[in-house]
Amino acid sequence: MAFLKTHERTKERFSLLLLDLEEYYFEQHTAYHVTSSSKKERKIRGSFKVCSRSIIFDPEDLTEPILKIPLRDCKEIEFVEKENNPFNEPRPSAISISCGQVISIKESNVIAPYRNDRGAKKMTFQLEVWSKTEDVVQTLLQLHRASCLEKLGDQTAMIAANLQSRLARSSFDKNCFQNVAERPHMECAVEMVLPLVSNPGHVCITDENLYFQPLNGYPEHVIQIKLNRVRRIYKRRHGLRPLGLEVFCTENDFCSDIYLKFYNTADRDEIYYYIATFLENHMTEHTAESYMLQWQRGHLSNYQYLLHLNNLADRSCNDLSQYPVFPWVIADYTSSQLDLTNAATFRDLSKPVGALNRERLDRLLARYKGMPEPRFMYGSHYSSPGYVLFYLVRVAPEHMLCLQNGRYDHADRMFNSIGETWKNCLEGATDFKELIPEFYGNDCSFLENKLNLDLGRRQNGSLVGDVVPPPWASDASDFLQKHRTALESQYVSEHLHEWIDLVFGFKQRGSEAVAAHNVFHPLTYEGGIDCDSIEDPDERIAMLTQILEFGQTPTQLFSSPHPQRITPRFQNITRSSSNTSPVSELSPVSQSEDSSFEDLTEESRKLAWANMGNLTLVSSHKVHKEAVTGITVTRDGAAIFSTSQDSTLKMFSKELKEFQRSMSFSNMALSSCLMLADGKTVACSSWDNNVYFYSIPYGRRQDTLMGHDDAVSKMCWFDERLYTASWDSTVKVWQCASDGSSSHKRSQFQLLAELEHDSGVNTIGLNPAGTLLVSGCKDGAVTIWDTSSYNTLQQVHCHTATIHHTAFSPDSRHVLSVGADSCMKVIDVQTGMVISSVKAEEEQRCFCWDGNSVLCGGQSW
Repeated sequence: MAFLKTHERTKERFSLLLLDLEEYYFEQHTAYHVTSSSKKERKIRGSFKVCSRSIIFDPEDLTEPILKIPLRDCKEIEFVEKENNPFNEPRPSAISISCGQVISIKESNVIAPYRNDRGAKKMTFQLEVWSKTEDVVQTLLQLHRASCLEKLGDQTAMIAANLQSRLARSSFDKNCFQNVAERPHMECAVEMVLPLVSNPGHVCITDENLYFQPLNGYPEHVIQIKLNRVRRIYKRRHGLRPLGLEVFCTENDFCSDIYLKFYNTADRDEIYYYIATFLENHMTEHTAESYMLQWQRGHLSNYQYLLHLNNLADRSCNDLSQYPVFPWVIADYTSSQLDLTNAATFRDLSKPVGALNRERLDRLLARYKGMPEPRFMYGSHYSSPGYVLFYLVRVAPEHMLCLQNGRYDHADRMFNSIGETWKNCLEGATDFKELIPEFYGNDCSFLENKLNLDLGRRQNGSLVGDVVPPPWASDASDFLQKHRTALESQYVSEHLHEWIDLVFGFKQRGSEAVAAHNVFHPLTYEGGIDCDSIEDPDERIAMLTQILEFGQTPTQLFSSPHPQRITPRFQNITRSSSNTSPVSELSPVSQSEDSSFEDLTEESRKLAWANMGNLTLVSSHKVHKEAVTGITVTRDGAAIFSTSQDSTLKMFSKELKEFQRSMSFSNMALSSCLMLADGKTVACSSWDNNVYFYSIPYGRRQDTLMGHDDAVSKMCWFDERLYTASWDSTVKVWQCASDGSSSHKRSQFQLLAELEHDSGVNTIGLNPAGTLLVSGCKDGAVTIWDTSSYNTLQQVHCHTATIHHTAFSPDSRHVLSVGADSCMKVIDVQTGMVISSVKAEEEQRCFCWDGNSVLCGGQSW
């Protein structure tokens, strides 16, 4: 299944999951475990593995158990020199270990709880390569000293120093390149992250491949990913720090091909942007808003949309503390038939699990009111490593044993029945867990005990076997099919936005969270505590461990109410009559998505030029399916190019009075367009974070510039410099190389400056001389910049809502801006003062002006 498929790189029975949490596997040596009886000596051949907190011996004979010796339980580790007694057979040098505990794992090659054999023991191992014995003993002694340090912080620091020393002494083996002509770009030390474990090594990226070479050669000597196969990449927050990078070679799967943790953010970012540069033709990066629009209009299923939101909110199947979270959607687990037309069948998606039972909620609120700050309503989270493995124990038993120190949970606390689990989530004092994506997938193996695991016996005498489905499902497969249907049902489609508000949206934090009874422990929230600010290393490690094991709230993606999905209403199955109005009235997008900006308000007419009455309409042509966002004309006026929210760039022939070309670069809206100085290239900005360059003579996309982390909203071009504004709160200035000697598309654009803002930038404009830049933001601020020094000259918070358009007067002395607050403001560039303010009758979206008179485009038709 998806949880395991990318990690099945080896069939050997040793696994990193045999290590303790936060432990590293350093090296292995072929060796013999020597045991002596009264009659003869016995040698068992296998692999002697040196780990940061333990020694593991993996015998070749699968009937023998894997032996694990915790270094903290070792009393003495000695190097035994070889014997050359002429009267006896020579004995090779050996490693002698006196310990107080040996853990036996996978006895008879069966996955089962570990057996701890306590008591004084003496173990002897002989390496096949004798000459390495003394060096291995010295390494073990060093790691043993670290394990015996009193403070956990000191232990961790000493082990980390050992790891960094090993990484510094090694490098990526370039003999592993698939092609002798490959050109390496960068190499650095990283860790490959898997559920509950990580594996240190080196990453190397070339012009063809991404390679990871584990320090220990496990699970294979090198892992290779072809760059032309990569479809998505995400920056990740790992261990509460921005160090992760996840690479996907599929479009819709939620399990990645590799997850890397870097030791510094700069290395992570360099590889991220390098991959993005070379993959511009194969991938697009989306935002929560762009996915929201696709989902609203029915282009994404509920399942796909939730996967995308989880991805954007740092949820990954490689990180069990941030595993993708899905909602319970059904509340009926007792009926023999599932009625998806009955509202009572469904869970109330406007409430968190903890608030679904009023009686329990009243008890929690009473405790909350009497609690000192910081207060919280729920002492456990809705997603944690323990909850994920509670659901997946039948397909990931070794993960559960790793998490719980070699034991399964008590049989009666296991995932035995879907109905029982739902009942406990409703009534349990500390159980508020949601579901995981597997409940809406196609693989039912996590509900079946196909591995014949001995998971214990319940108090009623029955063995823990397959999960019992509800009465309305004939088996596990039937349950998943009906559960998927319920997720995509009309009721869930109409109410899913309410659950998104709780988990990813504006009800996740603050007063809205309190009102929605959605307050969890402060440590679960991103930014709830800065672990790096805790000086005591023991306290810092303990705090980090607590946060990771307790579970984490997703990154907040929306700060305002999430709009409802636009769905056809064939039947009314809502819970409340207040929600029975047509969806078109409830969806803010549906009211304005086809809005025109061409009509004049009365205020605009008063400011219009004196000869406006002489203008006559020559022709009108509807060439786009949705709102036009930009228009540019060729030098000779023969062709008109337009961009639209329908994601297309279209070319209209003035002479033929028809459009001749239609281009689509992605499935996201195009936000603006402009003609470059050569008169042969049209630049188009897009909500998919890219700028596309379209060649008019060749009739195809020429270049792609990937430079932002959110939608590109507006562009300006002056003197071989491109200015791009974005909702990622930056304006970037790019120098375009004009010599054409660049060997790669992206390299012709050099980033000159990055102008930071406090909120998303919605519009920009240059003065006629190109010496000043003005930007308008979503928070209503207008900022004026010097384009030679990139310093801020003025910043004026003159609007109470998003600024739609701003521009300089011809003499560069004034700036005019219009915003969603229906106001027009004139700002003096030199003083930064608002010298004129006009309140229009409706929202103004765009304008042109000559410094005295203004022609505006409003919101209405």
